[in-house]
Amino acid sequence: MGSKKSKTPADAVKKLMKSGKVKKKCCRSSSRCAKCPILALKRVKAEFKRAA
Repeated sequence: MGSKKSKTPADAVKKLMKSGKVKKKCCRSSSRCAKCPILALKRVKAEFKRAA
C-alpha cells in the first residue's frame, strides 16, 4: 500500500472537499470565505510550487 499523494492541485482540492474542509461550490462573496474552493486551489498551487 503506497501513499495516496495528489498528482495535481485539483486532486488535492477534491480530497479536501470530500473531507469537508472545503465547500463544493464558491458563494462568490466579495471577500472569499476560508472554505472557498478557489482560495483552496490557490493555496494548494502555491504549496505544489514550493515543493518542486
